[in-house]
Amino acid sequence: MKRIFPCIVLAVLTWNSAAKPSAADPTVDESVVFAEQDGIVAVEAEHFFRQTSTDRRAFYLTDADQSPAVGPDGDPNHAAGASGGAYLEILPDTRRTHDDRLIKGENFSPEAGAMAVVHYRVHFDHPGRYYVWARAFSTGSEDNGLHVGLDGEWPASGQRLQWCQGKNTWRWESKQRTAQEHCGEPHQIFLDVPTPGVHTVQFSMREDGFEFDKWLMTTDRDYQRPDDVGPAVQLKQGQLPQTSRTAAIDRSQSRPSNADGSPTRPVSEKPLQQPRGVDGDATVTVTGTPQRWHKLTFNLSGPYAHEQDNAPNPFTDHRMTVRFRHSDGTEYTVPGYFAADGDAANTSAESGTVWRAHFAPDRVGAWRYEVSFRTGRNAALDVQPSGAPLDPFDSVSGSIDIAESDKSGRDLRAHGRLDYVGQRYLRFAGTGKYFLKAGADAPETLLAYADFDNTIAGNPRRAPLKTWQPHRGDWEQGDPTWADGKGKGLIGAINYLSGKGCNAFSFLTYNAGGDGDNVWPFIDREDKLHYDCSKLDQWGIVFDHGTQRGMYLHFKMQETENDDHKRGKNQGNVPESLDGGDLGTQRKLYCRELIARFGHNLALNWNLGEENTQTTAQQIAMIDYLAALDAYKHPIVVHTFPDQQDQVYRPLLGDRSKLTGVSLQNSSLKTTHEQTVKWVDASREAGKPWVVAFDESGSAAHAQCPDLGYRGFDGHDRQGKMAHTQHEVRKFTLWGTLMGGGAGNEYYFGYQFDENDIVCEDWRSRDQSWDYCRIAINFFHDHDLPFWEMANADDLVGNPQHDVSKYCFAKAGHSYLVYLPNGGSTELDLSGAKKEVFDVVWFDPRSGGELQIGSVQQVTGGTTVSLGQPPANPDQDWLIWLR
Repeated sequence: MKRIFPCIVLAVLTWNSAAKPSAADPTVDESVVFAEQDGIVAVEAEHFFRQTSTDRRAFYLTDADQSPAVGPDGDPNHAAGASGGAYLEILPDTRRTHDDRLIKGENFSPEAGAMAVVHYRVHFDHPGRYYVWARAFSTGSEDNGLHVGLDGEWPASGQRLQWCQGKNTWRWESKQRTAQEHCGEPHQIFLDVPTPGVHTVQFSMREDGFEFDKWLMTTDRDYQRPDDVGPAVQLKQGQLPQTSRTAAIDRSQSRPSNADGSPTRPVSEKPLQQPRGVDGDATVTVTGTPQRWHKLTFNLSGPYAHEQDNAPNPFTDHRMTVRFRHSDGTEYTVPGYFAADGDAANTSAESGTVWRAHFAPDRVGAWRYEVSFRTGRNAALDVQPSGAPLDPFDSVSGSIDIAESDKSGRDLRAHGRLDYVGQRYLRFAGTGKYFLKAGADAPETLLAYADFDNTIAGNPRRAPLKTWQPHRGDWEQGDPTWADGKGKGLIGAINYLSGKGCNAFSFLTYNAGGDGDNVWPFIDREDKLHYDCSKLDQWGIVFDHGTQRGMYLHFKMQETENDDHKRGKNQGNVPESLDGGDLGTQRKLYCRELIARFGHNLALNWNLGEENTQTTAQQIAMIDYLAALDAYKHPIVVHTFPDQQDQVYRPLLGDRSKLTGVSLQNSSLKTTHEQTVKWVDASREAGKPWVVAFDESGSAAHAQCPDLGYRGFDGHDRQGKMAHTQHEVRKFTLWGTLMGGGAGNEYYFGYQFDENDIVCEDWRSRDQSWDYCRIAINFFHDHDLPFWEMANADDLVGNPQHDVSKYCFAKAGHSYLVYLPNGGSTELDLSGAKKEVFDVVWFDPRSGGELQIGSVQQVTGGTTVSLGQPPANPDQDWLIWLR
């Protein structure tokens, strides 16, 4: 039976352009109350009874006869198609394209309710969830966003109402812009009306120039988009004016603009302080593809916060964690974090009500999640729950079903998480295959990127910010960007390195006071207790893209200047240090923020720091904290100076620590193989094999040089000194590591070259070297060599000191690899493989290709045998395989 509303009046408006009010003034008074009927309410945008927060922008009325005399305004009059012949526009409009400067708090407002707020009174007979639609005119990539709130509250579900389709026409829309879908996701814009009675619906500016005609709210989630002006306006009480006041504007009383186009304040509006904001409604929305190994993002509409808050501090004093439990009993508990408005990468928001956790499920089927949200001084820093539960955000729960991954190729979501399994090599949890690493250790300042928010060069002459311009052309259509097209250079660089067949890159996440002095995750270089939400979201876009392109992420968590540099020893903390090297408030929070935001990626390690000088006790404390907090148990490694390896590494061997590997550095390419064997053997003998990678091989000045011929490079550095060639690096670093049982390499770029460890922006400077990396890694995988069961056996080729003359890597009685850096031939001791017959084949590590036959095609074990001569180029390096 249809409900009867005897007081409801169908409102029909006829516009009259006689004597007109101020453009930004209300068109109705507070006695006008609109009516919800049968779960729907519709209102003309121009029928607001109050407008607030208009000191910089305001909604202005436009009709067919006149347009606001407020500039700049780049749009013509669109009243002809507007419902009722009139609409509102947010003016002045200073940002109409991506090329126009975006200024938060002026022409862009990521914070809902902060600028240009119009208010409407509505009587609801039926409380519940109402989906919000609005009719707007969008002309381009800008001027197409709005926020909606209720009774002074601005829930996450009312933020970022977005238009992309239907350009240059009036169009109804109800989509929310998200990080995953910039053009908006349906069914995400809604308001929950708590009680029957009169409530105030509010709309506020997100982008200036927005043209707003009409809005409606409906309880029908599947409401069909109107093709025309939509449902009729219905009144509960009051009367809509039929006079000139509801018409358009009087140019003589319209809001003027200053000489530079900025607005003056309307005479009827006093300046207001920006509202603090209100808490969310404790709902959880899940974004991402619900498939195995895919990143899922759980967004809690939680307590309002700002990056700079101290009481409470959203980073230290609110502790969000989410426990995920599979139907088979498997559990993961991951830390969450404050995410501002939930779209900070694009909006640069500093405040909001979105709290977020990421999860990469390792099983198909049903997962149940439950949010723990507690508050108290430094509550976030403890691994175990502390603080008091915060209602209504604590204990919110739900479930999600996960399907099998549909990914293939290099995408790590086809392979699964890369795990430490107590062996020298990491293994993919999905496929069971073992991993060999090859990629870039430089530039260490990779994240000193001009397209990241609030990224500042502490020493711009020595270490300027990067544009990654040489790789902008490697960005591909469909690749991610942020903030209207930023990020193409760095995203393109990852595409290039991945396309060359490499699978790793490294970066410092904190280097204040170090060689670069241009990377930190905080809102300010010295404020280590407040994190930059938008910058870190932008970092996350890059890391997620790396995962999809098959890249291992090497997090170098600090530079030596940050762990308790010599300037600070015995002098307390220094400005760049985190708690003087101790596991204090700063360091705990730093570890938590990195794990919470980026730990879902499938292939990564936490490196305690480059050239780490913490004490053993400090290192173990940090290792233990990382291991306890990281639900996915990613590998934990440490890097140090070449002359401090014994001092740093030996106290961490075996069961003395939870360390899973080392990141080695030397000062001479020719010691790479020897050092690899040393730590592979030492960790094995201690009862816990480490993953040993060589990430900085060669002198600080030269290391991995550019390719001969790159920009005229002739093998000499800036000072005219002869440098290593890419061929020496191939022989002594790449193959020296692999033949020593090492897990792989990253290449460091010496400081005596233009494309060096600090300023490099062009990975093509080592283009041929990446080819050599691909050839080496593919050799092991293409021929199904059981390298995880093989070990260094240099003594079998008469090289017990592990020098650079020749290397052997073997699974006794099964497979033997012999590498000859300088070509020629050798003998191999097969006395331990009695009567076994082996085919002898040769592989070219310079150009790859098919296996080749030398002068000896077959040998029999039980004695020392000659392997003969290579098939060609006897003075070049060769790999011999006995199979």
